[in-house]
Amino acid sequence: MKSFTHYLTFNIPDRVGFVNITDELETLLAKSGIREGLLLCNAMHITASVFINDNESGLHKDYARWLEKLAPHAPISAYEHNRTGEDNADAHLKRQIMGREVVIAVTAGRLDFGPWEQVFYGEFDGRRNKRVLVKIIGE
Repeated sequence: MKSFTHYLTFNIPDRVGFVNITDELETLLAKSGIREGLLLCNAMHITASVFINDNESGLHKDYARWLEKLAPHAPISAYEHNRTGEDNADAHLKRQIMGREVVIAVTAGRLDFGPWEQVFYGEFDGRRNKRVLVKIIGE
């Protein structure tokens, strides 16, 4: 079995944002030479997410609005976590909802997706560098 590891770095200029990373993952898969196996992709920061869904801009706006309703950023004083001097308790909750990682089957050298599926990096406390791990294992 072979293994391939790569780290992506993101610096989203806004507090919240979504980036389609599907093409980058396909490129890394090709570079790995693995034809059959699994690709793991996970956000290595507790205020960011990796998830699979449709690449539709209206959906991404809906996510941002929905998440803000579920865990509004303000008032900052509403969160116990922010009493530590942080202001990002909402980002931790948003990450919990959207998830930490995805695992995708690799079949015949391609990511084995269902219809419309693509991979996204979700940022909920941006404006600084954050890493995403890509680990591919297989033959």
